[in-house]
Amino acid sequence: MTRRIAAAASIFAFLALGTGMAAAQVFSLKPKTLDEVEAAQKAAKDAAEFEYLGTLARLCLLPPSRSEDLSDKVPLYVADPSKAPPRSSWYAEPAKVFDNFYFIGGKIHSAWALKTSEGLIVFDTIYPYNSEELVIGGLKKLGLDPKDIKYLIVSHAHQDHIGGAEMIQSRYGAHVVMSAPDWDLVERLPNRFKTMAPKRDIVATDGMKITLGEASVSLWFTPGHTDGTQSFTFQVQDRGRPVNVAYSGGTALVYEWTLPEWSIKNIGTYIASQKHFAAEAKETGATVLISNHSEFDSAYNKTRMMAGRGEGPHPFESSADWVQRYFKVTENCARATQIRVEQSITALR
Repeated sequence: MTRRIAAAASIFAFLALGTGMAAAQVFSLKPKTLDEVEAAQKAAKDAAEFEYLGTLARLCLLPPSRSEDLSDKVPLYVADPSKAPPRSSWYAEPAKVFDNFYFIGGKIHSAWALKTSEGLIVFDTIYPYNSEELVIGGLKKLGLDPKDIKYLIVSHAHQDHIGGAEMIQSRYGAHVVMSAPDWDLVERLPNRFKTMAPKRDIVATDGMKITLGEASVSLWFTPGHTDGTQSFTFQVQDRGRPVNVAYSGGTALVYEWTLPEWSIKNIGTYIASQKHFAAEAKETGATVLISNHSEFDSAYNKTRMMAGRGEGPHPFESSADWVQRYFKVTENCARATQIRVEQSITALR
């Protein structure tokens, strides 16, 4: 037991360096707490196995996303476009992933298009400095007309997903779908979302369906990454065979060691959202898990595997069980973090 506690303490000392938690707080953790955290992380590791290592690393090991930035400042890459990251750091070729579903994202951030008999549904739009080339240019490279975008569904109001929303709405007249909390956020911070903010349009609610032609997208309220994050379930076709997809709208944990009470509550919200979306994915029998960041679903690498698929299995499709494993990773990593934050309150007193 002593050896196990010492090993766990060493692990959390390493984690503390990445998250800003004081070493004294780590080593003051009670043995029971260390065991609980270790158990949650082990459950996440066992669920991830070889499929979700990026998700495991981001949620269980790497530093957190900080608490929501509520400053209303014009982003540097908007004020001075020359400050945007170089093209080589974000550009990726678009790809036809399923018969009617297309990747139009970059190396790190993703955007997707669902083709129907009555037009296109686009999910997320990356940053304002690359949405023109990735989203609009990507559609054109794939033989799709951006004028056919009827709905733009924004998973959450962070600049790396809402960046091209205003441009697509104003240029093509697409309906923009976003949750009420994130519509409120965009309107409250006009400078932060300068050139990005669409006019308030469709307000998403839990269980709402967006239907276009033969396609229907179900929207699920999954707050935690932002107050209004939403995720989606829908069906695509693979060589004529129906395949059910679960689209995770916001995976990274958002917490702050200096705001432990708020962090505990927000992580709790996140865990509840993961359970909610896991149940909806299970209900549809989803066998594909995608995200809007390649670190969580390996989209950038998988799209490049499509050319060599031949008659083999689809790179993006696993099984209903593997999709459920994804949520075990997110839930257990979040719980491990929540336990550590709870204990930090005690350590600080």
